[in-house]
Amino acid sequence: MPRILGVDPGTWRTGAGILDVSGNQYRLVHASVIAVTQELPEPQRLLIIFRSLLALIREHRPDVLALENIFYHKDIRATIKIGEARACAMLAAAEQGIPVAEYLPTRVKQAVTGNGRASKEQVALMVCRLLAMKDPSALDATDALAVALCHAHLKGAAPVRAGKSGESDWYQKQVKAALAASSNKITGKKTNDVSLSVRKTR
Repeated sequence: MPRILGVDPGTWRTGAGILDVSGNQYRLVHASVIAVTQELPEPQRLLIIFRSLLALIREHRPDVLALENIFYHKDIRATIKIGEARACAMLAAAEQGIPVAEYLPTRVKQAVTGNGRASKEQVALMVCRLLAMKDPSALDATDALAVALCHAHLKGAAPVRAGKSGESDWYQKQVKAALAASSNKITGKKTNDVSLSVRKTR
């Protein structure tokens, strides 16, 4: 059963989420946010992120680390800081011999919501629905789980069938069904509850 650690890096808040994948079922193992006070000097903040992720890897033994690839941001300083937090995650994985997979943010959003320009809130809503989570408030944690989900169905942890993009037809059907149900809920339309195959297993 493959175990995937997804990380959403940031020097103040770093999200982490771990999934076990078995066929068409995903089990949520762990979700958290590493929050570091801004009062600390940057080297100490990065050290806390590194040690926290290293402890997480040692405790849960994931098979792979999934990260969003660095992207150009209008704020160059923000881009640099994200890169520094990414480096902490990569170092923690390398320390434990864990391979690293990287995905563009638009690719992650497309994989999880069907829309490469989806907002953080839309990603959180879809992640919570696919993993039967009740609280989408920790956006950094749900972003991390979104990267893990992206890796799961693009890299064969879930069955991959026809599709030019290499995505699972089964997975995309679940996404479309969940989006339709969520849309009806937001607009107040009555609809039958959608039964998803993606769920937490015990």
